[in-house]
Amino acid sequence: MAVRHHETLPLGQRPPLLRLNHVDKIFGGDVVALRDMTLQVNQGDFISLLGPSGCGKSTALRIISDLMHPTRGRVEWEGHHGRGDLGVVFQEPTLMPWATVAQNVWLPFRLAGKSYSEVKDDVLEVLRLVGLEKFLNAYPRELSGGMKMRVSIARAIVTNPRLILMDEPFAALDEITRHKLNNDLLKLKDQIGCTVIFVTHSVFESVFLSDRIVVMAARPGRVLTELQVDAPYPRGEEFRTSAEYAAHARRASEALKEAMGEPA
Repeated sequence: MAVRHHETLPLGQRPPLLRLNHVDKIFGGDVVALRDMTLQVNQGDFISLLGPSGCGKSTALRIISDLMHPTRGRVEWEGHHGRGDLGVVFQEPTLMPWATVAQNVWLPFRLAGKSYSEVKDDVLEVLRLVGLEKFLNAYPRELSGGMKMRVSIARAIVTNPRLILMDEPFAALDEITRHKLNNDLLKLKDQIGCTVIFVTHSVFESVFLSDRIVVMAARPGRVLTELQVDAPYPRGEEFRTSAEYAAHARRASEALKEAMGEPA
């Protein structure tokens, strides 16, 4: 796995990666989950999809990942797009309980027909990046919730994808672990130079992580507004406790209330 170590271009200067183009998704003939969802994703973006429950955030992610097809509209990738361009982290770690940490991380390569010996260095490097190099022979039952999620993240990034999709990966974790993983996720993104689309219900998490917050309206889901968080990376506790952070969180909270049909 080649660590890229490149500097992300400023917002407004980044080349496009993909676009959701007027996407609708209807379930069962009458449940409209998404209507006219249009969103451009640029290389190096950290985008949070923020919105009320049932607004189609996870549906949008599944359509981007090709786990689900739109009823109307399409996902358009810039240039050649292959399976290895995409990594997905779900809300649950979804690890194989009978397999070691290293074997779980090897899975995407295994599905592509590569032996463990061929990709062992890549597996070990990504485990080092997520701080689990000493646990490669451990089993999921021996790990904490936060460690399991680190394995899931390692599995998603081991193929060096251009885009990582994360569907509320830290929602079930305690606040201390969640803050730590938020910090580590930003460091990891900086190290591997990927693009991230992150689904969350948390205003505070979206502000801390993202440079673009896409606020989605309640069903049918669509982009209601977009907020830019122009605070520089890296971000840490100093940013979390700053007036700037509080101001961004207030704006995002007001936009979320509007999405839920409440007065700001």
